[in-house]
Amino acid sequence: MTAPAIVVTDHAFDGMSHERRLAERFGRDLAVHECAHEDETVDAVRDADLVFVNFAPVTRAVLAAMAPGATVVRYGIGYDNVDVAAARELGIRVANVPDYGVDTVADHTVACLLALLRRTAPFTAAVRERGWLTASALGPIRGFAETTVGLVGTGRIGRAVAARLTPFRFDVVAYDPFVAPAHLADIGIRSVSLEELLSGAHAVSLHAPLTPDNRHLIGRDALSAMRHDAVLVNTSRGGLVDEAALAAALQEGRLAGAALDVFDPEPLAADSPLRACGGVILTPHAAFYSVSSLDALQRLASEEGARALSGEPLRCAVA
Repeated sequence: MTAPAIVVTDHAFDGMSHERRLAERFGRDLAVHECAHEDETVDAVRDADLVFVNFAPVTRAVLAAMAPGATVVRYGIGYDNVDVAAARELGIRVANVPDYGVDTVADHTVACLLALLRRTAPFTAAVRERGWLTASALGPIRGFAETTVGLVGTGRIGRAVAARLTPFRFDVVAYDPFVAPAHLADIGIRSVSLEELLSGAHAVSLHAPLTPDNRHLIGRDALSAMRHDAVLVNTSRGGLVDEAALAAALQEGRLAGAALDVFDPEPLAADSPLRACGGVILTPHAAFYSVSSLDALQRLASEEGARALSGEPLRCAVA
C-alpha cells in the first residue's frame, strides 16, 4: 500500500526544497496546492497524515478528512485558521513555528514605528505636492527620549521590539496579563494596565495572538481612550483591530497615524477606507519576510514534520 502523500495546502515560498527532502527521506510523494476555501482544502488533505498549512482554513471538516492521528504543521506563529479544539477532539496533533522570524518581524515593526513618529511618508507626500515646506509645517514632532511606546503583548516579538527601541531611549511600557511585572522590569519594560497604556502611550504596538476574547481589542472604545497624537502599529493579527473604527478615528483626526501589516480579512478590500487615510503605512502581510526567515520557517516546519512522521514528540505542539 502506497504511503499517503505529504500535503502542503498553500504557501508563499519560492520553492519546496526542505519539504521535498522530507518527502524523499520518508518515501512519500509531496502534493502542493493553493487552497483558499474549505471545500478544496478538504479534497487536498484527504487521508493525509502530515499537512503543512499557511492561510488555508483548517476547519473541523478539513481535519476530519485527514488520516486518524494526522499532524498539522502551521507555517508561522499564529494558528487561528486552525480549529484547535476540533483537532483535539479528533486526535490530530497541531504544531506551529513560533521562532522562525522573530528578528524580521521586530525589524519591520520598528521600521514602521520610526517612520510614523518621524512622519516620513507625510513629509514625502507634502514635498511632492507642494514642492517644499518648513520642518514644522506638519505639526510638532516629539523626540524619541520623550516618547512612550506601549506594547500589547510581550512574547518573543514584543520583547525583540523592546530591545530595538532601548537604544533610541524610548520609554517602553507594556500590557501583558500573563507575564509578571518583575520579569518585565528585568528587561527594562514597565508593566501597566491596558487603560494606562492606551491613555498614555504616544505609540501602541500590538504583539498578541488572536483569540475569541481579544478580537477587536482595538475598537471604538480603545481608540477613543488613546491620545489624539498617538500612532498604532499592528504586525500581529488583523482581527485585533476593528478596521472600520480605526478608519473613522483617522479620518476624524482622533488618531495621528497607523501602520498595518495584517488585516481582517486579507487581502485588504479594494474599497477599504484605510487605503485613502493619510498618515497610514500599509504593507501586505510582509513583516515576516526576508530570505533567511523564510528558509528558517520551511526548515523548522519540515523538521517538525519529520518528528511527526517518526512518532516523536513535537517541538512546538499547540494541540
